[in-house]
Amino acid sequence: MIKQHPLKGSNRLKLGVFSANADGGLAITDVPERWQAGWDDNLSAAQIADRAGLEFFLPIARWKGFGGKNRVREHSFETFTWAAGLAAATERIGLFMTVHVPLVHPLYAAKALATVDHISHGRAGLNIVCGWNPKEFGMFGTPLVEKGYDQATEWIDIVERLYASDEPIDFDGEYYHLKEAVSRPASLQAPRPVTMNAAFGGPGRDFAAAHCDYLFTTFSEIAEAGKHVADIAGRAQKIGRTVGCYTVAHVVCRETDAEAEAYYTRYAVTMADHAAVDQHMAGKKEFSQSHDAHAYDRYRQRFAGGAGSYPLVGSPEKIAEEMIAISAQGYEGIALSFVNYTQELPFFSDRVLPLLRQAGLRE
Repeated sequence: MIKQHPLKGSNRLKLGVFSANADGGLAITDVPERWQAGWDDNLSAAQIADRAGLEFFLPIARWKGFGGKNRVREHSFETFTWAAGLAAATERIGLFMTVHVPLVHPLYAAKALATVDHISHGRAGLNIVCGWNPKEFGMFGTPLVEKGYDQATEWIDIVERLYASDEPIDFDGEYYHLKEAVSRPASLQAPRPVTMNAAFGGPGRDFAAAHCDYLFTTFSEIAEAGKHVADIAGRAQKIGRTVGCYTVAHVVCRETDAEAEAYYTRYAVTMADHAAVDQHMAGKKEFSQSHDAHAYDRYRQRFAGGAGSYPLVGSPEKIAEEMIAISAQGYEGIALSFVNYTQELPFFSDRVLPLLRQAGLRE
């Protein structure tokens, strides 16, 4: 039985879990309760989110960590096999795979993606990224591609053509050369599973406008967040498409604002893994366009707390209020990270989700 993908459901504000496949999640901290990202941890977190009615589980693709005391994010699960395991153990939640285009051949990706879509009965999703970290690419003996999104265009075209054709296909492009290629079964979703692209720069956003269902982006302040929604909407409209916009936030939800702020200071300032924060920020600033330029100077705590994403820190009421404001800026969904997903997701779900339902954002 093919299920409707959760991202196409009726909730006005979709919610998901981000980066649980990686050590620390998004937090770069040395607190003893920091996320260890074992398989049983991931399974428990996915099932908690599934039972709570969250729409998606989204991993990061990481091959090399950022050093520091804990060798941050060196431990992470590969996303195709991770999603396949979770797909068999969940019922409703969407399972995304994040793939570095230059490191994964589209013929392999088409087969693996379709496999997860069948296991999940149509709940697979694909986050297409081109990569930014030259040290990771060096592990594969592969340089960063200068025009990565030109390669991504060929890549996704091949995946869609493989699914659409009953006969073997040939492809002769700049980056890929295929002869009599087949990939069966095709995905249950047509023309392919739900796609998302995390892009901040112009070429990436043009790619998302042309080939993806959703753009996944960051912002520094809620009041300015709508400019990214308008940007991708304008790019998509020019070519007759509609592309939704999602963002990411790190969450500290406690009974009171004071309690939440105190914990945020503890894990993201006092006990931050400062060597890893420095390495992460330096690499992002030099090679990635994933944040507003001033974010690196103004928001060090946010990089320790959640990879530079927006902080949702406070009581359930305060967090719900800010999520409502993000929705009002035009965002269709938010991917959430926590210091410890299994410990913190239940409280968030029990206390914040009812407030979002009262506000009319969720059913």
